[in-house]
Amino acid sequence: MNPIKVLKDEHKNILRMLKVVKSLCIHTFNTKEVYYEGFYSAIDFIRNYADKFHHGKEEDILFKKMSSELGEAIEKGPIFGMLSEHDLGRLFVKNLEDALIEAEKGNNNAKVDIIANATAYTDLLYRHIDKEDNAIYSFAERQLKPESHKELISEFEKAEQNLNSSETEKKYVSLLEELESYVASLK
Repeated sequence: MNPIKVLKDEHKNILRMLKVVKSLCIHTFNTKEVYYEGFYSAIDFIRNYADKFHHGKEEDILFKKMSSELGEAIEKGPIFGMLSEHDLGRLFVKNLEDALIEAEKGNNNAKVDIIANATAYTDLLYRHIDKEDNAIYSFAERQLKPESHKELISEFEKAEQNLNSSETEKKYVSLLEELESYVASLK
């Protein structure tokens, strides 16, 4: 197992979901109709796959290892930046959920907030993933000691057991495929 490859592979699924969310926004913009089930499914994916499953491993394992081994400059610089972006993403998702609830109550103005928060989230994550894949992860691969890489493998294996990795992956990739199929039918 290569923990960095695992994280990058999970990013591929997250990027696919970002395309779905963007398509749902375009559909809402063009038709003034909100596909609530699709947005709520995307929120489920974001919270449980992207955040709990993926970010959990990043924050609790990789980022902690990088911070402890590579020092305060890494912890208070790039790692702090990544954690801040994780929090900002959570805010956009909460605001998206709030806007969906308001729109379901008949507040048509909330549709703007649905599009705004979903678009803000996708834009943030596209940039965030690029920084992690091309800077943070590469830096970790180059700078962490060989023993630390072995520790990461062990910690990732434990995390994958605790998170029911294969079941979680299967559930959320299936959900992703359903949503991709739906947005493809909109075109």
